[in-house]
Amino acid sequence: MSPRILLAAALAAASLTAVSAASAAETQTTITGWTKAPGPRKFDQLDVTKFGSAKAKTVLVLVPGTNGGRGDFTLTAREIVKDVPGIAVWAVDRRSEQLEDTSVFQQALAGSVTPKAMFDYYAGWIADPSITPHYQPPDAKQLGFAADWGLRVQLEDVKRVIAKAHAGGRRVLLGGHSLGASVAVAYASWDFDGKPGYEDVDGLVLIDGGLRGSFDTTKNLADAKKRLAAIRKQPFLDLLGLGLPWVTGILAESAAVLAIKDPLGPSVGQAFPLLPAAFKPPVPATNRGQFGYAFDATTSPKALGLIQVRAGQLGADGDWVDGEVSPLARVAETFGQEPGNAVEWFYPSRLNLDVDAASPLTENATAKYLGLRIEHAKQVDVPLYAVQTSLTNGGVLKGAKSFIKLSKSPAKEDELVDASATESHLDPLTAAPATNQYLKTVIPWLKGIVKRG
Repeated sequence: MSPRILLAAALAAASLTAVSAASAAETQTTITGWTKAPGPRKFDQLDVTKFGSAKAKTVLVLVPGTNGGRGDFTLTAREIVKDVPGIAVWAVDRRSEQLEDTSVFQQALAGSVTPKAMFDYYAGWIADPSITPHYQPPDAKQLGFAADWGLRVQLEDVKRVIAKAHAGGRRVLLGGHSLGASVAVAYASWDFDGKPGYEDVDGLVLIDGGLRGSFDTTKNLADAKKRLAAIRKQPFLDLLGLGLPWVTGILAESAAVLAIKDPLGPSVGQAFPLLPAAFKPPVPATNRGQFGYAFDATTSPKALGLIQVRAGQLGADGDWVDGEVSPLARVAETFGQEPGNAVEWFYPSRLNLDVDAASPLTENATAKYLGLRIEHAKQVDVPLYAVQTSLTNGGVLKGAKSFIKLSKSPAKEDELVDASATESHLDPLTAAPATNQYLKTVIPWLKGIVKRG
């Protein structure tokens, strides 16, 4: 082969490599959110992970669900930008993520501190105060303003991200997982000082969430007032009921990092006295076995469907055995990543209250009391994709169909997928591509959206 041909081949290979690298690019950035939100201005910063080429003409903006972070979307975003030419994915954190101290998680993942030292820094000290130094949670008494970090703050923040995504004439799709999907529907229906939200987006992607009965609704105005009064006393969701709202995220991320860095070591969590007994395996377990036992739908507490996957089973030796749609390594990779973790240590409960009140998509007394601007649901005219798991017993697709009927969403372009037979709530985010019904169906739908331009 001549030198000229060899040179041409080398240049072609380099070009292909550059194209591949650009399409698979991942960058971390910060976007300024709504500068009129309650609280100090330092919380106006929104961390965003961008996947795919900066030259993409379409951007899919994704919002995490309850207690979730932008890392929820890492694995699926990589697949989407790889398989859908011309699209980028932006995964967005809420402003509450600014309250987190993830420095020692980053050190553990880098190997500069041991996994056990990491666990002690974040959680071990709660049971053993002699452990120093240790994580210093913020003073909750100074965070009362977070009681007003509800749906309006979330939507105003997302609007600033969407404005950035539109730069250069790009088209924008909006979606999310769980409550993040509810946020997407609310955005499309919201009135932003006379401008309908749906005019900002060209489609909605609902990953096991939505409105119109997809999840709970507030019972009545009295119920909303009672919930709001409680939120003003304690603004953050305490999912485990330990009186330490931040510990839910810390324990989840700690368990994932332990499963990654010391998978076969004796379970640190199992020996932790404050971990609820329902999360502890009946036999001595490995760190990997403990992590799988806590998250798998078969063994995780039934009331915690929001955190469940279908990953396999605990072996007789206390280690984990894969066997369902989500290999445990993918679940651990999702929850044990920095920067951009998949959890939210300080999740504002006001957001759940507001989303519940917004569910009917009507301006009823409760919506007005909470300041919800749901004025344009009937005019929303963008296509919709929705996938449901087993979490809501059919509620997600029922809500999606109700929204399509209420709005002007073009039914011929909508895609509704029922994955409830094989997937639990987190599986659309963690299941292997070959078994992931979300990826198998959303990728063709997105290709159609991009092609139609």
